[in-house]
Amino acid sequence: MISLKPLPTNLNSSFFRSLTPFKLFTPKTQTLKSSKSHSHSAIKSVLQWNRKPELAGETPRVVVITSGKGGVGKTTTTANVGLSLARLGFSVVAIDADVGLRNLDLLLGLENRVNYTLVEVMNGDCRLDQALVRDKRWSNFELLCISKPRSKLPLGFGGKALVWLVEALKTRPEGCPDFIIIDCPAGIDAGFITAITPANEAVLVSTPDITSLRDADRVTGLLECDGIRDIKMVVNRVRTDMIKGEDMMSVLDVQEMLGLALLGVIPEDSEVIRSTNRGYPLVLNKPPTLAGLAFEQAAWRLVEQDTMKAVMVEEEPKKRGFFSLFGG
Repeated sequence: MISLKPLPTNLNSSFFRSLTPFKLFTPKTQTLKSSKSHSHSAIKSVLQWNRKPELAGETPRVVVITSGKGGVGKTTTTANVGLSLARLGFSVVAIDADVGLRNLDLLLGLENRVNYTLVEVMNGDCRLDQALVRDKRWSNFELLCISKPRSKLPLGFGGKALVWLVEALKTRPEGCPDFIIIDCPAGIDAGFITAITPANEAVLVSTPDITSLRDADRVTGLLECDGIRDIKMVVNRVRTDMIKGEDMMSVLDVQEMLGLALLGVIPEDSEVIRSTNRGYPLVLNKPPTLAGLAFEQAAWRLVEQDTMKAVMVEEEPKKRGFFSLFGG
């Protein structure tokens, strides 16, 4: 067993020179000073990483989440990004613009609390604050559905109704929300035109397959024709194993095909199906999953109007031994 004994006090400097190749410690005062500065820089870096994102642009920011193709994850993106924004401290109003086939209330677990819709507000049957449903977990997140399931819109209902809704949310007594997120229905028919009319930003959700990219390219052109120039892209259901096997297009290929700024990359995650069936959004899971963290990072970039960049990483070829020449 090794025991430590104090050094004698009558040692001269020649004794320390003989302790090669070891180096002397700095004096005690300098050690305390360096450790103090190190801890200060560490605390500063922690505060930097845990800061609240700065909201860019004028409020309310009206963002439509669309794709053109169905089943790519528009509603999942709306629920998770919306709740991520609410967790960051911003007030959010999510609008389910899918007529007759709404699903956003199911993903949020609020299907039993929707009593009034926007159609009833427009008809004068209720007030706007009665149709807004507050989330059970975050009070600064509200949901508004356009219509009830299996119902049709009146003939006069269109994009002007959502424009009126945005103006009403700006002047309501509770205050103007920071974000108004519109869950756009699939397709490019009248429901699509209605959903994108009041928006000034768009998030295009796509998967790395050729059918989804074709529809996304078509929707991009329609958004630009409508005057929406701030278009960002979320690539959903990415599988790295298939990309390495060249069975799926990479994120860089998708970005080159569409030519859009990249807001986030969401990996394939089986927890998405579980959270959908439970009505519990993915970003609220503890511990967080990879897909949940990716949604949170996308929400952070959306707040600051930031983007990410996809890069190509080339792997080094595997080294082959001498016996591999003989099939070993």
